[in-house]
Amino acid sequence: MQPSIEKIFRFFKLELERGCDNRAVVGGLEKILPVWEAQARLEHLPEGAIKLLHARLAEYGEASDKREVLLINTWQELANETCLSETEKNALSAVKSSTIARSIPPENEKKDVRKVVGARRTTPIHPPVPASQSVRLGLSAPLTVIQGIGSRHAETLARLGLSSLEDLLFYFPRRYDDYSQLKPISRLFFNEEVTIIGTIKSVSNRTLRNARFNLVEAIIGDGSGDLRLTWFNQVWIANRLKPGKQIVVSGRVEQYLGRLVINNPEWEPLEQEQLHTNRIVPVYPLTATVTQRWLRRIMYQTISYWSPKVEDFLPPAIKQNNQLPDLSLALQEVHFPSSQEHLQQARRRLAFDEIFLLQLGVLKQKQSWQEMTGKIFTVDEAWMQEQTTRLPYELTSAQKKVLVDFRSDLASGSPMNRLLQGDVGSGKTIVAALTAAIVISAGSQAAFMAPTGILAEQHHRNLRQLLADSDKGSPVLQANQVCLLVGSTPLSERKDILERLASGDIKLVVGTHTLLEEPVKFNDLQFVVIDEQHRFGVEQRAILRTKGTNPHLLVMTATPIPRSLALTIYGDLDLSVMDEFPAGRQVIDTFIFFPREREIGYDRIRRQLDQGYQAFIIYPLVEQGENDEVKAAVEEHTRLSKEVFTNYRLGLLHGRMKSEVKDKVMSDFRDGNLDILVSTSVVEVGVDIPNATVILIEGANRFGLSQLHQFRGRVGRGRAKSSCFLIPESENSADNLRLQAMVETNDGFILAEKDLDQRGPGDFLGTRQSGFSDLRMASLTDVRMIEMARRAAQALYAEDPNLTRPENQYLANTMDHFWGNGKGDIS
Repeated sequence: MQPSIEKIFRFFKLELERGCDNRAVVGGLEKILPVWEAQARLEHLPEGAIKLLHARLAEYGEASDKREVLLINTWQELANETCLSETEKNALSAVKSSTIARSIPPENEKKDVRKVVGARRTTPIHPPVPASQSVRLGLSAPLTVIQGIGSRHAETLARLGLSSLEDLLFYFPRRYDDYSQLKPISRLFFNEEVTIIGTIKSVSNRTLRNARFNLVEAIIGDGSGDLRLTWFNQVWIANRLKPGKQIVVSGRVEQYLGRLVINNPEWEPLEQEQLHTNRIVPVYPLTATVTQRWLRRIMYQTISYWSPKVEDFLPPAIKQNNQLPDLSLALQEVHFPSSQEHLQQARRRLAFDEIFLLQLGVLKQKQSWQEMTGKIFTVDEAWMQEQTTRLPYELTSAQKKVLVDFRSDLASGSPMNRLLQGDVGSGKTIVAALTAAIVISAGSQAAFMAPTGILAEQHHRNLRQLLADSDKGSPVLQANQVCLLVGSTPLSERKDILERLASGDIKLVVGTHTLLEEPVKFNDLQFVVIDEQHRFGVEQRAILRTKGTNPHLLVMTATPIPRSLALTIYGDLDLSVMDEFPAGRQVIDTFIFFPREREIGYDRIRRQLDQGYQAFIIYPLVEQGENDEVKAAVEEHTRLSKEVFTNYRLGLLHGRMKSEVKDKVMSDFRDGNLDILVSTSVVEVGVDIPNATVILIEGANRFGLSQLHQFRGRVGRGRAKSSCFLIPESENSADNLRLQAMVETNDGFILAEKDLDQRGPGDFLGTRQSGFSDLRMASLTDVRMIEMARRAAQALYAEDPNLTRPENQYLANTMDHFWGNGKGDIS
């Protein structure tokens, strides 16, 4: 019997034993045809037999029932077409009969025994459980139920975050090697990734370089030509490859001494199901002692058995409207794709799932906030006009629009839950102050929370000028009704502040994390402003809210949020954008200097210092720990003081300093007692130093564009022309091309979009819900996918907000699983 016929009959046998589920070959029996046909033609099999198998297997894949009859008939027809001898036909008939008998379970077979793929034992289930619950229980089983995974392997896989069968299902490949294109050896070209089928002609094994390296070399032929294959330090391969053996080989074609060669190719015997060759091969993230071939086999074993049993939580209408495949099929295709088209469809489905579940979660959070009752605050236009005339400049159109949003929220009867994003210097604090004035004018209290003492002090000073300055008409507050509460506040003063907050005498408090402490109690807190919101966690915001009765909440950020993130991460918040600068705001000139041009930057700093201005010099995180960042800043501060700026006063600021020391340094710099501030990235947050006109950023390539833009915003706050100098670590063209965006634009929104594309969402997440950075398949840069999933989530939420309908029960369970313990971020 010819090898190709023997091979296809073995697959028929396996398919019958599996109950004709069309999974003896990944993607269905039809997927074996390209490899099989190539071998069949090499063996000069009758054309009629080849066409017969093509037609029958296509019909088999589309059949929903009677597959067993169709397969048996195909088996018989193929045997007739290939003119087997009587002895071969009799032997084949016996195999076929015994296989069919084994594939039919006895009538009295018990139904309460469950087999896990590769399990070492069968476990009776008492009492019987519903199929869906059985699947969930099975997927939660430890990896040791899989044959070949003992406790040692389980510990190794745990380092990859894999501890259960479900973890394996959702452990997606990091990339794919496409070895699906079969080519004859005579048509190979340099640098192609190809798959070839051939016969081993010779194998040799020799030692190189003083016995330090071993080389296995094989020559393979397919009738059109020969090809050299080599493996380094894999002696066992020489024992597996024997002359005359037919194998499938996949890899990249290279050249050595003018001849084509494939070094270290993947290979498999022709007669077995191909997992590593002749297909689109998944490549998984690995850890020490785990190989691709071993993990790929484990994954195939698990995916083949469990993915068809996974329940699909998406309602059928959503799948149909968005042209999404079933979840079980998506899992099969994302791990072992049958084609590039099917792979893309699978990735699209799994990405949709993640964004869809995110959208449902933020919609639920938004509804939870909207269902609360908030105190109503309104003022007439005459009062608002009086307050705006007290301001140092006329409001921009963007500020006026945002103020309308805020007033609408205060008058709605539901608590404000809004994110205000505005570029550095766009005037966010003034709009927040006017909103606080509306609340305070009704006798209630407001609180501003900033991430650092120096920034809180800056807000306190500005708010007193805006709201309590009697030189500019009737103020909303008296000066003693605005207080500052930070870690360094003296004990006696702190005690007085706490008493007056509790009595309601103080109407506006500005502070840091100190505001979260237990002794801080308010009389009637109704408005909370959190500045640089990404510096505060969910729990911290929640604590501050509990100090009032459903207070109105405004969170502010100077980091522009790209549209795709605004629809997902911040989808539970109403969004206001300030994209216009007050009149007179300086445009900062930005320059890139190579390391060898550093002295040019130093010289320009000296010129500014000699004119009475000040400068920042920023150093990045050098290694992996903060100590290294501090070390760089400390060492450079010393070098700059002794060698570069010997006639100037230099200060040092880094994250390891105590808060009161950092505040003292910043105060000295603000008050003009220092000429240059050498700092790590702690200076990013919006401290206002109007006299600073130049900032030099070392290792600029280590920062994201949005963070560089924040640094740049530390200067240009006065009337003098300001500059920003970027010095990358090398003249690498890719880094400098990215930094060129800083030279071309001062628009933080454009830079934020570029940053998201280049670096992902990490820089924008801060301490927001951590699950957003754990997405496995979805991209937070894919606005089209996000909007599609958002529409689907909104439509479903409008019909069944609590997911109580029977058809949505499994979706509700999936939501709980996806969001963990239900922790959200209602802010």
